[in-house]
Amino acid sequence: MNVSLFSWIVILLAAFAANLPFFNQQLFGLLPLSKDAAYVKPIWIRLAELVVLYFVVVLVARFLEAGIGNVFSQGWEFYAITGCLFLVLAYPGFVLRYLRKKHG
Repeated sequence: MNVSLFSWIVILLAAFAANLPFFNQQLFGLLPLSKDAAYVKPIWIRLAELVVLYFVVVLVARFLEAGIGNVFSQGWEFYAITGCLFLVLAYPGFVLRYLRKKHG
């Protein structure tokens, strides 16, 4: 497949995964944490999900890179930069969950 297509797949997957913890009350969008309808997932669980989903996206990107050809070794700088970019991608979900005014 095309390298550009793989790049866009990784970017869209990262944007989806970064916002997933903020748009639902379930663990990774699959496992219910409580049967109580008024349950609100704590922020520490959302942040833990964010870290786990970051590494899932990194693994998917690594597998796609391996499918294209050689996998390049990365230093700590790569993970620091992509982690910060993942947090930037998570900003819309954070704003909608915690900073938006609720009317009514």
